[in-house]
Amino acid sequence: MSTAAPKILLVKLSSLGDVLHNLPLVWDLRARLPNAQIDWVVEEAYVHLLEPLRTREGFKGIDRIIPFGLRRWKKHLFKLSTWQQFFAFKKQLQAVTYDTVIETQGLLKSALVCALANKSPNAVVAGLANATEFSGYEPAARFFYGHLVQVPVQTHAVDRSRMVMCSALDWPAIQRSDSPQFYGSQIQVNLAKPVLPELKTPYVLFFHSTAREAKRWSNEAWITLGKELASRGYQVVLPWGSSAEKAVSVALAKQIPNALVPPGFSIEDAFKVIVGAALTVGVDTGLTHLAAVMGLPTIEIYCDSPRWKTEGYWAYHIRNVGDMQSPPDATEVVKASLELLTRPT
Repeated sequence: MSTAAPKILLVKLSSLGDVLHNLPLVWDLRARLPNAQIDWVVEEAYVHLLEPLRTREGFKGIDRIIPFGLRRWKKHLFKLSTWQQFFAFKKQLQAVTYDTVIETQGLLKSALVCALANKSPNAVVAGLANATEFSGYEPAARFFYGHLVQVPVQTHAVDRSRMVMCSALDWPAIQRSDSPQFYGSQIQVNLAKPVLPELKTPYVLFFHSTAREAKRWSNEAWITLGKELASRGYQVVLPWGSSAEKAVSVALAKQIPNALVPPGFSIEDAFKVIVGAALTVGVDTGLTHLAAVMGLPTIEIYCDSPRWKTEGYWAYHIRNVGDMQSPPDATEVVKASLELLTRPT
């Protein structure tokens, strides 16, 4: 492997939060191997998360983003167009011969991407040797790695990815004191076409919905928080991603003065919505983590998931409240919200 300019493939396909917590690898690699080629295979729904780090004039980030359409392909397995798209993906993936493949997901679908990739004769293909608590893992994936990385069963998502990378490249482990970078000053958000209607007051985002009901914070707590913020001149905005979530947003808005239920928006538009907020408050879900990794004031609420797994530990203006089967009360979240909203700039 060329130590000066190795070709490195990152494989982290999904989901939103997992992709975000893998972003620091790009910065870690660039700091140590500035001339490396860094490519990333990701589910096509999450390409927009990586676009701000795409290599462009004056900035070296991700050289190639390779979209993977598995979720869509599985719905149309017997269509000719599906197989044409798969072979186009395979051709794009195999256009480069990689020296190192770093797979941080531990699933069979991502391990199969490693198998499809072209690799140099002495290439290192690194992946997880074991499951970690509260994360998906398929033991069969291990058969596709030449370099197995054992990690503690309770490991933060960022730390786990860094452990696999460092082991693959035979580097000393990166400590938390070397704070992870995600987007930083390189993020480019086009605000020319705002997603939300023009707002006359500063707004606070409430990401109240998540895929698993047990991870939700109670409606009563959201209403208590919303009324407190509304009384202090903030407009509460209640995004949604499905008809069921929209119904919850509408129900909450009826109880919170001047609250807004916005039109639906994409992940790409979420950047614009979050950038404009005075504060984001949300449960353990991808869009809450997006606010945290964008370096913006964020409160992450944990109700039925372990805080150690995804908590934003890298900035003062990220507050993590609650824990596994221990949701915070409204008073605690109100206090954290007011501290962040009134902090000196």
